[in-house]
Amino acid sequence: MSTLHTVNKTPFERNALQSCVGHLSPGDALLMIEDGVVGARKGSSATAMVQAALASGGVYALASDLDARGIRPEDMIEGIQRVDYGGFVDLVAQHARTVAWL
Repeated sequence: MSTLHTVNKTPFERNALQSCVGHLSPGDALLMIEDGVVGARKGSSATAMVQAALASGGVYALASDLDARGIRPEDMIEGIQRVDYGGFVDLVAQHARTVAWL
């Protein structure tokens, strides 16, 4: 049973991303939303965590939240996919359950 994990807190203030990555199973997906998208920026201390998540399954970031924080596609860790709200809904529908890491 696959799970969509959402992280909405920056990895530089909270440990939600770290906790989430430690619980990913093969076939799970990680979606960074709100301030959580800051973890998508390449070259930060969160890069290794995000790369570990990419090894487990799909990693996504909500495009409108990336745009609101000035994170351009070229600023992102390779392999993270930008999704819009429709893509968010698709991810929810593709997974048996959704867990929000707060």
